Amino acid sequence: MPDRLWAPWRLEYIERETTGKPGNGCIFVDLPQASDDRKNLILYRGQTAFVMLNAFPYTNGHLMVAPYRHTADMSELEDDELLEINQLVARSLAWIRATYHPDGFNIGVNLGSAAGAGIPDHIHWHIVPRWGGDTNFMTTVGEVRVLPQSLEESYDRLRLAVKGEADGA
Repeated sequence: MPDRLWAPWRLEYIERETTGKPGNGCIFVDLPQASDDRKNLILYRGQTAFVMLNAFPYTNGHLMVAPYRHTADMSELEDDELLEINQLVARSLAWIRATYHPDGFNIGVNLGSAAGAGIPDHIHWHIVPRWGGDTNFMTTVGEVRVLPQSLEESYDRLRLAVKGEADGA
């Protein structure tokens, strides 16, 4: 096995500014304020929260749900935010099922850096589709994920599921 696996696309993630201040390096604040949802991987916008693809996914279809409001503390969320976030998690499961037909899911929230939060200043939920046998030597030994589909293709496929739901399909 080679000593190095080159992933130059990760540099953008590593070098991005993450000050945690709203509107200054927080993707969960900055990206919803922009107008290009496809470019920013925003799949669905609700009243208090939104759904987006993870730009550095564990598997194809890895989604995140976040409130628009910048907070790291779940206890600061209002009831309407908590309700909509949970509704969006449930809808995300349906969209992923319709698109990828996974065997299961990992759903979680990492609260704080010590818990593994990559963006600890803005709470967000991860929805990761899983398939039997999807953990192989690349993941377990090489700590590398192999994704067979581009983010743009994932976005387009999942948008069809979102649109189908809106159309009553």
